[in-house]
Amino acid sequence: MYVKCPLNYIGGKYKILSNIFEVFPDRIDTFVDLFAGGFNVGINVKANRIICNDHINYIIDLYKFLKDTPVEILINMINERIVEFNLSRFNREGYNLLRDRYNNTKNIVDFFVLTCYSFNHQIRFNNQRNFNTPFGKERSYYNSNIEKNLINFSNMLKIKEIEFINKDFLDIDLSNLEIFDLVYCDPPYLISNGSYNDGNRGFKNWTKNEEYNLLKLLDKLNEQNIRFVLSNVLYHKGLSNDLLIEWSRKYNIYYIDKTYYNCNYQLKSKNTKTVEVLITNY
Repeated sequence: MYVKCPLNYIGGKYKILSNIFEVFPDRIDTFVDLFAGGFNVGINVKANRIICNDHINYIIDLYKFLKDTPVEILINMINERIVEFNLSRFNREGYNLLRDRYNNTKNIVDFFVLTCYSFNHQIRFNNQRNFNTPFGKERSYYNSNIEKNLINFSNMLKIKEIEFINKDFLDIDLSNLEIFDLVYCDPPYLISNGSYNDGNRGFKNWTKNEEYNLLKLLDKLNEQNIRFVLSNVLYHKGLSNDLLIEWSRKYNIYYIDKTYYNCNYQLKSKNTKTVEVLITNY
């Protein structure tokens, strides 16, 4: 049974972990999660050492905090926030007051509690990097499932050897990797929009330039006999990632939905389903 990230992170891979691990090699010494996001892959992978990187600082700060803070203290701090602001599924005012405080102090516990009561538990920031997700009235709240995921996730962080890094993927030093290491990439998808990487939230946009630089980096790893796995989509809502499709021809492609294998999706119909793949160099 897999551990699930307590955040509702868009694009999280929890539901397809079995598909992903099916193509992972048996031996992994150092595992590099280059775009950690919800970190569902990195927290569950079997590796001797794990590097968790994301360019969004509040994600890395939260994971560090969860790893370093005893679970009992963590739960007490969350409950203190709930009592202090009288948070519930109906108290919009309390939520807004907590949001204002977080935007002034950037306290990491306040951030996590906000995600529990935000609309659909979503995480959104404006260009000033202020949390601006509206209140999840009558729906979102800190519940037993979130607490269970939080405890399990925090405990797993504590027992694994994990190095946390907060850098752009091009700034990560991968020169010390060897043949039994693995670089996993789950970048923003060029042909679908994510609220964290659309360039309108105070964070870096993902364009063809970033896509090209990532593929170039993977080619370099391949030349150095370093294994990689890339998660991405070839087709989505009538769009095709032609750059990725052409590049992928020299590597191995594994379809998350195996019925797509060897199918022709040249017709860019608006009804075309999302074709999600894993691309490896081994």
